[in-house]
Amino acid sequence: MTKPATPETDPFALSRRGVLASTAAGVASGALGVGLAAPAQAVARRVETARVAFTLNGEPCDLTLDTRTTLLDALREHLHLTGTKKGCDQGQCGACTVIVNGARINACLSLAIMHEGDTVTTIEGLGTPEDLHPMQAAFVKHDGYQCGYCTPGQICSAVSVLQEIAAGVPSHVTGDLTAAMEPSNLEMRERMSGNICRCGAYSNIAQAMAEAAAGERA
Repeated sequence: MTKPATPETDPFALSRRGVLASTAAGVASGALGVGLAAPAQAVARRVETARVAFTLNGEPCDLTLDTRTTLLDALREHLHLTGTKKGCDQGQCGACTVIVNGARINACLSLAIMHEGDTVTTIEGLGTPEDLHPMQAAFVKHDGYQCGYCTPGQICSAVSVLQEIAAGVPSHVTGDLTAAMEPSNLEMRERMSGNICRCGAYSNIAQAMAEAAAGERA
């Protein structure tokens, strides 16, 4: 009768104890490898900072920021101007709209370091409770704010929209590119379509914009 192979008689034979021991050794070495790799990964996450200077609401502003900081987070978290709201944080709702060099942008999609030397205007720079901007006064009169969360972005966008129309910048609904552009309800609604109001105050906002536009043309 043939005897079963043992580690003593056959170097390739493995006992149950040997298999368990080799497995445990492999797990331990793998864990040790992970532990050694962690410091190298931590070094790779070193934060890069940069200095940026711009004009904010008429005043000079100088910051040193993580290069990944958005303009929205610079305004809210570093400068504590919380009028500009963070909504979707994906550029789809318009709550973070501010005016940069006379044009409206979504602050959540723009890095702060991209605005070196720019002129930035937020809702805090348009008017004060004692001296409202005409667009702010019109929103109050026509109840265009309701819950108020989207209102700063709506107002900044509305101010920019009237400037676009006055400058003759066409939109997708402009019928005649050679005629003087009018702030019609259709034009204003088309241009404001990127600003979302969950309260549904669109008709009130349109009325406020119409009044503000009439005041500018008077």
